[in-house]
Amino acid sequence: MKIIELTNVDFSLRHFLLPLMRGIRARGHEVVGVCAEGPLLAQVRAEGFRVVGLPFTRRVSPLAHLRAFLALVRLFRAERPDLVHAHMPISGFLARLAARCAGVPRIAYTCHGYLFNQPGSWSRRAAGLAMEWLAGRVTDVYLTVSQAEAADARRLHLSARATPVGNGRDPAAFRPDPAARTRVRASLQVAEDQVVVIAVSRLVREKGYPELAAAMRDVPTAELWVVGERLTSDRGDDMRTLLCDAGLGPRLRLLGYREDVAALLQAADIFALPSYFEGLPMSVIEAMLTGLPVVATDVSGPREQVVDGETGLLVPPRQAAPLAAALARLAGDKTLRLAMGEAGRERACALYDEASVVSRTLDLLGVSV
Repeated sequence: MKIIELTNVDFSLRHFLLPLMRGIRARGHEVVGVCAEGPLLAQVRAEGFRVVGLPFTRRVSPLAHLRAFLALVRLFRAERPDLVHAHMPISGFLARLAARCAGVPRIAYTCHGYLFNQPGSWSRRAAGLAMEWLAGRVTDVYLTVSQAEAADARRLHLSARATPVGNGRDPAAFRPDPAARTRVRASLQVAEDQVVVIAVSRLVREKGYPELAAAMRDVPTAELWVVGERLTSDRGDDMRTLLCDAGLGPRLRLLGYREDVAALLQAADIFALPSYFEGLPMSVIEAMLTGLPVVATDVSGPREQVVDGETGLLVPPRQAAPLAAALARLAGDKTLRLAMGEAGRERACALYDEASVVSRTLDLLGVSV
C-alpha cells in the first residue's frame, strides 16, 4: 500500500505523526508525509521518509485554503495513494475533500480536537461544526484521540463509527531517571532539593500561561521551567513577554524549544498544563510516564488522563487561585508527589504505550502486517 500521512505544520508531523509513519514502514508499506514546510522536517527526512511541503495555513484565509486544496488534489492525483490519513481540523477538512475529488479509494481522519469545542465566536464554532459534518460524509475511517471527541462525533452525527485510539509515547524514553535529574540540574545550576514546576507546550494563551504565571507568584518555594516556543502560525499575545513580566525573577526559566524534553521532565518535580481546551495532550502522557504528578485543568482530554487525587490534581480552567493551591500542595509534600507520580506512570504504561497505540491505529486503518 501507499499511504499519505497529512497534517498542518512541521511540529505536528514531527511530534504526532512520525511514530505512525515508522509503524507503517515497519509493516512493509510506503508512506509519504505531507505538511507545511518547516525546520522540524529535517529529522523526519533524515530517517529516510519523503515529506512533501504544501502551502497550508492555520489562519482564516479562503484564498490560501483554496490554493492548498488545489495543491492537494494535484498531489493525490500524481501520487495515487491507496489511503490518505488526515489530521487536524483545517488540513484534515481540506485533505478529505481533496482526496474524494482525486478518487482516493480510502480516506481516514484522526481528530486531535474540534474547532467547535474551542473558545471563539459563535460563527467560528459553527463553521468548525459544519466543516466536520461535511468532511465526515467522505470519511471511511474516523478516529479520535480522546473518548470525549468520539462521543461528540457520534452525538453530533459527524460519524456513527468514530473510534477513540488515544495517544502514546515510549515508556523506555520517558521514565524516571535519577542520573538525568542530577545532570540536568547541575547544568542549570539548580539545587537538588529545589522544587521545580515544568510546563511543556506552545507559548500561546490557551495553554493557560496567564493563570500559571499568576499562580506561581503564590508558590514562592518553587521555580517554573517553561519548555516550548510559539509556532510561526500561532496568533495572539506573546506569552514570553507575559511570563517575563510576571515578577517571578530568577524563579522563571524560559528554556525554549528543546529536543531533550524527556531529560527536562526527569529533572522536574511537578508538571503543569492549565489549558483552556485540549484533545488528549501528549505532554501529559510524557509527564505521567516520567513519574511526575500532573496539575491540569478539568477539561476534555486531561480529565480522561488524570485521576484527580491519585495521579495528580484537576483544577478549574482560567482560575489562578485553585491552580496555585494545587501547585502549593504538591510543592510542600514530597511524599504525595512521589506517590502520585508512581500511580501516574503505572496508568500511563497501561493506557498510553506508543507501540500499542500505533499498532491499534494501523489495524483500524487497515494497514496489514
